[in-house]
Order: sequence, then C-alpha cells, then structure tokens
Amino acid sequence: MAAVDKNWAIGLGGKLLVTIPHDQKRFRDQTLGKVIVMGRKTLESLPAGQPLYGRTNVVLSRDPGYQVKGAVVCRSLEECLEYLKGFPSDEIYIIGGESIYRQFLPYCDQAEITWIDFAYSADTYFPDLTQSGEWELAEESDEQTYFDLCYTYQTYRRR
Repeated sequence: MAAVDKNWAIGLGGKLLVTIPHDQKRFRDQTLGKVIVMGRKTLESLPAGQPLYGRTNVVLSRDPGYQVKGAVVCRSLEECLEYLKGFPSDEIYIIGGESIYRQFLPYCDQAEITWIDFAYSADTYFPDLTQSGEWELAEESDEQTYFDLCYTYQTYRRR
C-alpha cells in the first residue's frame, strides 16, 4: 500500500510527499486489525515514532539492539517472511519505505496505490508497476480531489 505521485515518488527527507485526510482514513480503515510491515525509518516517521494502534506492527531493522514496544522486530527479509507465514496473506500490508517495498514486492500479488496527479520533489520511490510488465491495473476509482489536488485509488494485480 503506497501513495505515489505521477513519477512513483513516495517521499522526501523521510516524510510523505503530501497528506490527504481521506487517504489517511482509507489507510486506517483497510489496515485496522491487520498486519503492517515497515522499515525502521518508516516507523520513526509515524506520529510520536510509535507503532500504529490496532494492528500487528512488524518492523525490519538490521540493528541487533533495536527494539520497540508494541512491535515485532525482524532482522532480515527471511526472518520476516517466516513470521508472516502465521497470517493470511490478504491481511498483510507492506507500508514502506522504499527499500522495504523493493524487498517485498516479489512476494506480493496485489498493490493498493493512491496515485496523485502531481510531480513532487522527492528522494524515495515506489517501483513503477506500469514498466515491469508483471503488473496490470485491475481497478481504479473515480477521480478524487483534495483542494486542487487530483488522485485516484488504483489496485494492481500481478499477471
């Protein structure tokens, strides 16, 4: 699950490119009671740098001493994939950042994208699903607006 701009950018300086209240509500509604997987930097960018309430928070960090109350910390992709075997795949959401998306994308069958019709200055990106040939746009919402910003919700599925 990611919010991307028209260049598939997702962030700048450790922060999201834009905050859209309806998109935040959609994220909350879809992930409550589910498993969210993120990197340490993404966790630290959350409000108060704390795990999100009402979800199983899984954090990847190579730092052997890193611990965080309220989250499961995995040290490698393999350790995380082993842990995630205990959950139905449709209840697992990968929520960033860039390196986590790139590591987990080969194991995903579906991607929930908020596509924002604007190009921001950015330093982190989600893989462009339209370029790989492995993914197809399966569903797209009607255009939404937030002030003068236009966006759609897109579901991509692996071919």
